[in-house]
Amino acid sequence: DISIASVVMFGIIFLWTPPHFWALALRLKDDYGQAGVPMLPVVAGPAATRTQILIYSVVLAVSSFALLPAANLGLIYGISAALLGILFVYRAWELWKRPAEVSPIELYKYSLLYLALLFVAMGVDAAIL
Repeated sequence: DISIASVVMFGIIFLWTPPHFWALALRLKDDYGQAGVPMLPVVAGPAATRTQILIYSVVLAVSSFALLPAANLGLIYGISAALLGILFVYRAWELWKRPAEVSPIELYKYSLLYLALLFVAMGVDAAIL
């Protein structure tokens, strides 16, 4: 049987993937274009890509709370998801708002930390309960 918690975890990774890879693709836009790889920044442009990153980041942050009831998690995960999600959305917002000053690589790097810490928080919370 596949549990609801595992479906929600899949959903989190599914929603995390676009902003993670699109941030990298923004940085490597010219390389992708020269190679003929149709990444979003190449086919839709950097502004549209930054907008999609922001949208997916908001949906990801909100969706991460679905694990609270699905996996019977508590305060440790809830606080972690809130703080990590707020920071993810803030970084995406900054990239969207100030693209000339904010490097997409910073969001890319943070996205790696976000996913790792979110799942560590889930494990710690589940182990304590």
